[in-house]
Amino acid sequence: MNKILILDFGSQVTQLIGRRLRELNVYCEIYPYDKAPELDASVRGVIFSGSPCSVRDAHAPQVDLSRYIGRLPVLGICYGAQYIAHRCGGRVEGSVAREYGRAMLYVVRPDSPLMRGVSPHSQVWMSHGDTISALPDGAEVVASTQDVANAAFQIPEQQVYAVQFHPEVFHTAEGAKILSNFALDICGLEGDWTPASFIETTVAGLRERLGDDKVILGLSGGVDSTVAGVLLNRAIGHNLTCIFVNNGLLRKDEYGHVLESYRDMGLNVIGADASVAFLDALKGVEEPEAKRKVVGRLFIETFDKYARQIENARWLAQGTIYPDVIESAGIPGIASKIKSHHNVGGLPAEMNLRIVEPLRMLFKDEVRRVGRALGIKEELIGRHPFPGPSFSIRIIGEVTEEKLRVLREADDIFIRGLRHYDCTGMGFPKASDPREMATNLYDAIWQAGVILLPVKSVGVMGDERTYENPVALRAVVSTDGMTADWFRFPYDFLADVSNEIINKVRGVNRVVYDISSKPPATIEWE
Repeated sequence: MNKILILDFGSQVTQLIGRRLRELNVYCEIYPYDKAPELDASVRGVIFSGSPCSVRDAHAPQVDLSRYIGRLPVLGICYGAQYIAHRCGGRVEGSVAREYGRAMLYVVRPDSPLMRGVSPHSQVWMSHGDTISALPDGAEVVASTQDVANAAFQIPEQQVYAVQFHPEVFHTAEGAKILSNFALDICGLEGDWTPASFIETTVAGLRERLGDDKVILGLSGGVDSTVAGVLLNRAIGHNLTCIFVNNGLLRKDEYGHVLESYRDMGLNVIGADASVAFLDALKGVEEPEAKRKVVGRLFIETFDKYARQIENARWLAQGTIYPDVIESAGIPGIASKIKSHHNVGGLPAEMNLRIVEPLRMLFKDEVRRVGRALGIKEELIGRHPFPGPSFSIRIIGEVTEEKLRVLREADDIFIRGLRHYDCTGMGFPKASDPREMATNLYDAIWQAGVILLPVKSVGVMGDERTYENPVALRAVVSTDGMTADWFRFPYDFLADVSNEIINKVRGVNRVVYDISSKPPATIEWE
């Protein structure tokens, strides 16, 4: 598959470059700047991302430009543009007139391949303190703003292009056109990376890689593991065994519902009830990363136990997707690792299985597109994401049976309320396919759940004073989980749900709604 490499220098929005290219049906891969793979014939171009660093810093991230310039088309964005100018003989200085936020771009060279078809004047988004005060020899200005003369430049003989603004963000009005010019025209990619092509190449690759080996898949009932299971089933058929682990931390009645939902899909599914072991191991554990590690360790141990019962099993398949990989990676000293994921990374040495992750390079909306192309039923494709550590990270503090009871009951009321609330005509697009309009609130929301808080609040029920737990409702809209905004509920829905939870769930006397977006918050509380 022909592709573009994106080298991440630590920008908060590097993943958006990938999102925009994928929207053009262009395949791309993101790597930390110091872990880029060797170039091969499939790589048609390279993009250098932005960074919180200055090229003038002593410890600024650096790459060997000779690996790329003169060999492939290169596009530098913000820090990437300044780094190219700095290392190629130009000059980068701290700017007197720093640009943050919206600016008006004036195209100086409309004949530039990068600016072809871009309006003479259009809004862009700036986020830089340094500025390129002098261009390298052979470079030409192609666009400017009022305060930045060298807002975009090119070195035609070397197929180098650079912009000091961010074409990947929504606020750059014609950013998609600029990225399209680079990917399709300059790099010569055809924009033919579709769900159908992904299925074809992935199935062929899985057959070649796995051969006659047997594979065990961790099936959760969520979109990612479901699509991974159907892909693997198409590739290797009866050699796939799916195991659904009951970790004792699932939603109300979920264990039975998940097993039932796969009966007509042709998947070989085994239920593994390890709930007692998980809850015992979580006793006394309060720190969120520690809880993730406990759940991850037992998840692996459970699979190892069942793997030993399946003759010649060689592989453990997981539904890992790209946001899991990006958020778990980080760039030491530059970009923070947001959280660890129990399904990202290697296996313990004593486990005799290798990992296969057929969806590792997909964003969530792309997984759904692939699922629809595979013919998976919509009730599974449209299902909300659910954290791998399950309710253990929606109970703040130690996990107990009583806390799980409270959370399950409150969560069940919330989720059922979302599914039953008719929002036809309210203008909410479906989270799983924004081209369609949602008919209920569940379909309009990307992810929703309840968090049990570790505090007590005073309340009054009847003639008695109560001192019980608050719960927080969380509901967000998003495209891929990398960024998210809180959902604007109708007030009557919030009133009804709050009333039902307080009246029916013993141990809860207060309901609050989380109106934080990501960033700065994350979707989950832990």
